[in-house]
Amino acid sequence: MAEHDAVLGGEHSGHYYFRDVWRADTGMLTALHVLAALGEQDRPLSELVAGYSRYAASGEINSEVADVPAKLDEVEAAYGQFDGVTTDRLDGLTVTLGDGRWFKLRPSNTEPLLRLNVEDPTQEAVDPLRDEVLALVCS
Repeated sequence: MAEHDAVLGGEHSGHYYFRDVWRADTGMLTALHVLAALGEQDRPLSELVAGYSRYAASGEINSEVADVPAKLDEVEAAYGQFDGVTTDRLDGLTVTLGDGRWFKLRPSNTEPLLRLNVEDPTQEAVDPLRDEVLALVCS
């Protein structure tokens, strides 16, 4: 957000951050913006947000892992060997497959969990990648 001076940032986990409140996460402000947007038109919320869904998503999937750093290393090694794949270790592990698909594994700050999020332009590609990554995480 800081690099692009973004007005709004968000996560699959439901956290939304606002530039004008020190880039802080605030559920109350998010709720007020949603209510204001709904009050300005007659369509349901589902129609209002449909135009903003660029990707199909797995939703956040939590898996208990005995050794989180070792599991992140294992998953990175499994995917990092392929041409066109990039990995990033900022806030967990993000793997971009080069064909529009990507996934992120983030460790929980309070539990021995890895949180998986997968995105792709189509749901047909999300499901197999989700299953493939989960097989590695849970092995």
